[in-house]
Amino acid sequence: MLSPKKSLDILRKTDALLEGHFVLSSGLHSSKYIQCAKLLSQPYLAEKICKSLASKIKKRFKKIDLILAPAMGGIVIGYEIGRILKKETIFCERVKGKFTLRRGFNIRKGMNVLIIEDVITTGKSSLECVRLIKDSKAKLLGFASLIDRSSKQTLKIKKKIVSQLKISVPTYKKKKLPKNLISIPVTKPGSRFIK
Repeated sequence: MLSPKKSLDILRKTDALLEGHFVLSSGLHSSKYIQCAKLLSQPYLAEKICKSLASKIKKRFKKIDLILAPAMGGIVIGYEIGRILKKETIFCERVKGKFTLRRGFNIRKGMNVLIIEDVITTGKSSLECVRLIKDSKAKLLGFASLIDRSSKQTLKIKKKIVSQLKISVPTYKKKKLPKNLISIPVTKPGSRFIK
């Protein structure tokens, strides 16, 4: 398995770790942003991280029937983990602000479903996916991500997250920004803002 240090080195090498002032998909502000799309745009480097994450998933979850990934960030990582583990992989996408299964995708009753994301900060997107699993009368196995940047204060998920890398990056509410962030122009990189 790939060490956290080597995983972080790959993130830096691919410019997937950005610094500045960001508004995350959750609405929280941060001085760092993990842009996994930059990592995944170089499959020969991303493969090492994905194989390592797949090994962790395999150890933790014994019977996966389906992988569900939220669009946009989860699509490529979900596909790659599904390919490595030889599991059916689908994604959900926002329609009028709510995650929906489209394109003929469905979750069959009784399936064991693993939710995979690129980055988990609050778990809000993942928890929206849980509704699709429950509506289908399937079983949620758990959550996995390339990067877990959640904290006890921000995480809404109660189950353990299997991740390749745990990164601690403080997040702030708009009204409680530190002085160093106030002076930096804001960037909104997350896909939740796409209409």
